[in-house]
Amino acid sequence: MDPIWLTIAFTLGFLVRLIGLPPLIGYLIAGFVLKYFGAESGEFIKIVSDLGVTLLLFTIGLKLKIKTLFRKEVWAGSIIHMILTTLVFAFILLLLSYTTFNIFRDFNIKLAFIVAFALSFSSTIYAVKILESKGEVNSPHGKISIGILIMQDIFAVLFIVLAAGKIPNIWALVLPIALFLIRPILIFILNKIGHGELLVLFGFFLALIVGAELFEFVGLKADLGALVIGMLIANHKKSKALANILLHFKDFFLVGFFLSIGFLGIPTFEILIIAFILALGLNFKLILYLFVLTRFKLRARTSIFTSLTLANFSEFGLIVASFAAAANLIPSEWIVAIAIALSITFIISSPLNVHAHSIYFRLKDKLHFFETSDRLEYDKAFDIGNAQILIFGLGRLGSAAYDQLNYKYGQSVIGLDYNLEIVEKLQAEGKNVILDDATDSEFWEKIANSPIRSKQVKAVLLCMNDHKSNLFAIERLKDIDYDGFIATTAIYDDEIKELEKLNIHSVYDLYSEAGFGFADHACQNISKIKV
Repeated sequence: MDPIWLTIAFTLGFLVRLIGLPPLIGYLIAGFVLKYFGAESGEFIKIVSDLGVTLLLFTIGLKLKIKTLFRKEVWAGSIIHMILTTLVFAFILLLLSYTTFNIFRDFNIKLAFIVAFALSFSSTIYAVKILESKGEVNSPHGKISIGILIMQDIFAVLFIVLAAGKIPNIWALVLPIALFLIRPILIFILNKIGHGELLVLFGFFLALIVGAELFEFVGLKADLGALVIGMLIANHKKSKALANILLHFKDFFLVGFFLSIGFLGIPTFEILIIAFILALGLNFKLILYLFVLTRFKLRARTSIFTSLTLANFSEFGLIVASFAAAANLIPSEWIVAIAIALSITFIISSPLNVHAHSIYFRLKDKLHFFETSDRLEYDKAFDIGNAQILIFGLGRLGSAAYDQLNYKYGQSVIGLDYNLEIVEKLQAEGKNVILDDATDSEFWEKIANSPIRSKQVKAVLLCMNDHKSNLFAIERLKDIDYDGFIATTAIYDDEIKELEKLNIHSVYDLYSEAGFGFADHACQNISKIKV
């Protein structure tokens, strides 16, 4: 990558970050700027771009449990939404075809449906980065979002296979057997490989060789292979560590992907107008997500968070459009229009997702109109019973806090987490934990509206790994005039200062407090040594 390209990408990414938007928007703009000054996308950018997308799908697979795809709200919801969205955008495009814009020359219903189909996808890259930044990958709406995205990716692969006229070869028939046979070998290696540089190298080997190259060999999409291999080892204890190690490699390579979008072409004024109109159609996409998901008995809260996460156009839509253009199904200028619309939807979606909890809090009464009377079992608001101490976030810190307080206060302590797998595991161990979320305004209102509950809760410990979630929970506690003890965790100095301004009782600095605890532990053991 040319040093000047890297400098422009960093500068624009940083400037965009300063105004509260994801840096990837800056990378997209950098691509258009470089294209304007005559730069061309070369083989290196293509390689880096492909690596970024492949690693992204591999890390998604590492975090995805296959059973998520079998939920009706995921597979049926994604199919219904895609059909409805395609119909809506095809109708919009057919209306626009009556204008005098050159891009609509020789426009027909077939072309309308292909472009509309490309616009029906939501961005995997954007959604995962948003969920990761908010620490909500394992939340109910995070898992549903990723499940829907995976289903959409499967539809994209099917379209690409049909558009390219390429069908899997005979070896694809034995692929499931091969995967079944190699999984024990991969697990054995993971158990023996440790946590150093070999784990990093093994991650690349799994994604690029075992996944991408194997699937290419049998005539299937390489990216799909990376995703499947990730899912194959998702239940391993090192899958999370592997995903975290590859995170920064993935982020760097994805810079190439977003630059490559900008290199597609310099948008004309006409294309900009069409792109803005298409981006405004995002409202229909969001409303359709909300409507469809609530039909499958999801709460309005879960549905709107999922809808906001998926309220954008997709890089896979661009890939679909590229293959359609290569097959002479649509003019290539539509790729640029979709790319601009994609960039605009990222700009629209960013503040919506940053303030998702506040948006729901203000609109919750109106959004309840969409809900059905029944709820899915994992999407209910549960009761805290007689608990007096609430611990939110049952990671290592939260679980340790629960064990210590439970030892001292017994059943008056309850743990809460939005990760169903963690909750089920701890419940199986006999611990008093339930599935719920500290950022759930309805949860706090339920306590506030019960005089017994509001006086009953004496302490709230916020152990969530997302600073914004901790802040939002504190705001909800203040809204209901909670006057009990509040403690929370933080990592960075600016987070600690922000929390201290809220006048809560205790802010636990994870790094420094862990150092004190380690020193105390060492001192206790040193005293046992006979000199």
